[in-house]
Amino acid sequence: MKNNASFVYAILLIVGDFLALIAAFTLAYVLRVKFDTRPLIAQIPAGTYFWAFVTVLPAWVLVHAFIGLYSHEIYEKRFSELGRLLVGSFLGILILIGYDFVTKGTLFPARLVPVYGLLLGFIFLVVFRNFVRILRRQLFKYGFGISNVLIIGDTVASDNMAEVMNNTKQSGQKVLGVVGKKVDGFEHYENFAQALSKINRPIHAIIQTELYNDQDKNNDILKYAQEHHASFRFVPGNSDLFVGNIEVELFGGLPVIAVHQTALIGWGRILKRLFDLIFGSLVFVITLPLVLLIAVVIKIFDSRGPVFFRQVRLTRFNRKFTVYKFRTIKGRYNGLSPEKAFSEMGKPELANEYRENGDYLPHDPRISAIGRFLRRTSLDELPQLINVLKGDLSLVGPRALIPPELTAYEKHHAILSVKSGLTGLAQISGRRDINFEERRRLDVYYVQNWSFWLDIVILIKTLRVVIFGNG
Repeated sequence: MKNNASFVYAILLIVGDFLALIAAFTLAYVLRVKFDTRPLIAQIPAGTYFWAFVTVLPAWVLVHAFIGLYSHEIYEKRFSELGRLLVGSFLGILILIGYDFVTKGTLFPARLVPVYGLLLGFIFLVVFRNFVRILRRQLFKYGFGISNVLIIGDTVASDNMAEVMNNTKQSGQKVLGVVGKKVDGFEHYENFAQALSKINRPIHAIIQTELYNDQDKNNDILKYAQEHHASFRFVPGNSDLFVGNIEVELFGGLPVIAVHQTALIGWGRILKRLFDLIFGSLVFVITLPLVLLIAVVIKIFDSRGPVFFRQVRLTRFNRKFTVYKFRTIKGRYNGLSPEKAFSEMGKPELANEYRENGDYLPHDPRISAIGRFLRRTSLDELPQLINVLKGDLSLVGPRALIPPELTAYEKHHAILSVKSGLTGLAQISGRRDINFEERRRLDVYYVQNWSFWLDIVILIKTLRVVIFGNG
C-alpha cells in the first residue's frame, strides 16, 4: 500500500512557497510605498499590485518544481535545497521583471520593490521550509507520516540499511523486519512468504539487497510491490557498477546501462575548467601581494634552500606534473626523503611513526617555525594556484597522489579519472583527523558523485576550515 506522506509533504511545500512569496512581496510593497517617502515610478494601488503578482507567481513555483525543489532527493538535503532556493529565487525574479517588461502596465511601483522582494522571498522560503521540516519530525514522533519498510537479503547491506533507518523519529521510516539476514534489534523472517504471513500492517516500501538465484523469487517480490503500490528499491551487490554517471539507452531493443567512472564528463568538464580559470585568476591576483610577502619572509628567516617546494605528482589519466608549494621544511632537510632526513638528525625511529601515521607527525622536527604557521593556516598551498591556471590541478578535486602512492590504494584508477584538486572532501572533513584510507574513500566519493554545486560547497567549507583552523 502506497504511503502518501511524501506527496502530502510536497503539496505542503508548494502551498507554503506560494504563501511565503506572497508575504515577502506584500511586505516589500509596504516597505517601499508606505514607509519610504521617495517618489515612485508609478502609482499602483495595493490591490492591483497584489492580484497582478499572484497571477504571475505560479510561474515562479513552476521554476521551483523544474529545478527539483519538490523532489525528495533535494528537500531532504538542506545544503542542496538552500542552493536551489537561491537559484530559484533569481530565476523567479527574472520572470517577474520579464513580465513587467512585456506587459503594457507596470507591475512594480518602484525599482526597490523587486529587490526587497528577492531578499525577503529567499529568507521567507528558507524559514518556512525549516519550520515545515521541524514540524514533520515532530509528527514522526507521534507516528504520523511513517513509512513501513521491509528489507530483503542476506548481505551486509541489509545491516547497513536497517541501521540507517533505525531511528524512526528522525528518518520517518520503520523497519518491519529483515528477510534472510539476522540483524540485532529487528524482526527476522526466513523467507518472503513468511514475512507476508506474519506482518499485519501495510508495507509501504521494499528494499532488496541481493538477487536470488531462483528468478521466480525475485519476480514474486517485485510483483507484490507493484500490485500493492509499494516502492521497490534494489541495492546492487557490486556497488561500483552503480556510481558516477549512469545512462540507460536502448541497444537492439534492449535496455543497456552505461556506467561512467565519474560524473564529471561532457559539459561538466568545460564548466569546471572555466570556473577554475575565472575564479582561480581572481584569487591569484588578490593573494599575489601575500604570496610575495611570504616568499620574502621564508628567504629572510630560512635562507638555506629555495622558497618553493617542488614535487612530481599525478593528476588526471596518470599524467605527471610538478606541484608548487611554499617550502615548510628546514633548508638542510629540503629534498631529502623522510627516512634520510630523520636519520641525519639522529631520530630514525620517527620515520616508522611518520609512515604509520599516514605520512604525518604532529610535531615534525623537520618543519621550520614559519613552515608550521604556513601549514596551520594552509597558506603553503597558495602557489598551487599556478598549477590551477596551468591546468595541472582544479580548485576542487582529489588530493594529487605521488607516484609511489599509485599502488598503495586499490581504487587509484577512480581518483585519477579527474584532475587532482587544491582542496577536496578530505580537507574539509578533518584532513589529518582522518586516516589515509578514509581520505581516499572521500576522494573516490567525490569523483563518483561530482556536481558543480558540490564544488561550491567544498570551496565555502574550505574557507571556514582555513579561518577556524579545523583539521
